[in-house]
Amino acid sequence: MDRKLRFAIAGAGVIGRAHWERMRASGRCEAVAFADPSPGAAVLAAEAGLPLYPDLEAMLAAERPDGVVLATPNALHVPGALACVRSGVPALVEKPVADSLADAARLADAVEASAVPVLVGHHRRHSAILGAACETIAEGRLGKLVAVTASATFHKPDDYFEAAWRRRKGGGPILINLVHEIDNLRALVGDIVEVQAFGSHAARGFEVEDTVAINLRFANGALGSFMLSDAAASPRSWEQTSGENQAYDHHADQDCYVIAGTRGSLQVPTLRVFEYSGAASWWNPLARSRVELHQSDPLARQLDHFCAVVRREEPPRVTVRDAMRTLAVTLAVAEAVRSGTNVKVS
Repeated sequence: MDRKLRFAIAGAGVIGRAHWERMRASGRCEAVAFADPSPGAAVLAAEAGLPLYPDLEAMLAAERPDGVVLATPNALHVPGALACVRSGVPALVEKPVADSLADAARLADAVEASAVPVLVGHHRRHSAILGAACETIAEGRLGKLVAVTASATFHKPDDYFEAAWRRRKGGGPILINLVHEIDNLRALVGDIVEVQAFGSHAARGFEVEDTVAINLRFANGALGSFMLSDAAASPRSWEQTSGENQAYDHHADQDCYVIAGTRGSLQVPTLRVFEYSGAASWWNPLARSRVELHQSDPLARQLDHFCAVVRREEPPRVTVRDAMRTLAVTLAVAEAVRSGTNVKVS
């Protein structure tokens, strides 16, 4: 298959536009249609010069694309992906993969029973920074992992909350932002088996949380702490430290994760390493170094990977079952805040 792949995009919002822009710059695929019933979708479709369909099923029937990017609201991820599987069309489903574990399991079962690949859009898995950090840990330079200190502390503007659903339960940083961070930590450190969390809405007084303190237990025995807040005047978030999204204020000298082992520690995203060359002791010097990195756009790399998935050249890097594990941890944090108890991740 030497021709460009024909991709359709369901959802013409901010994320849908981001995918279209990468397709427009790609030499491997092209966008052929949008599906979105909202009035604003016509603006992007007209700008792109592409047909606009009122729903996914109509677009699948009319266009017969090689693949579909599902950039729809969360509640539509599973129905849309199931429609693609029934039509035999590979899909890239934005995260979170589902609203509930039951829906995620239903999709995972359907995908695994079919021959239709589905990639979940945890785009940071395609980050050069995350990849270099994972390689450094896998090389054993840090020794046995023991501790993780991480944060996503940033300040959302007041107009962000003009949409009423963002002021209510389910619209806060746990379900909107933390799912990204949990997936990062799972990639770096391993699966998370138990969580404890305290939540607060003292900063804004909305029904939804604005700040959460989280403790994590990893399957390999490491322990972690995570501070999450969308009301903090702080640069210690992935977006503000990594520089991968130019829309955010960038602080290249700051880190949002520190991963420590018995031999050394790694700071992310600066990729600074502190490690012992001899016996590990606080009396001995820690050698300092930095992992070399060639920066690239994770969304563009994800799109290239999706092309390879559609052509059956590579398996999905993030399967529905894998994304389901990330969702399980995220929902466990929400449950720990609600119940005030430790929650084991099923």
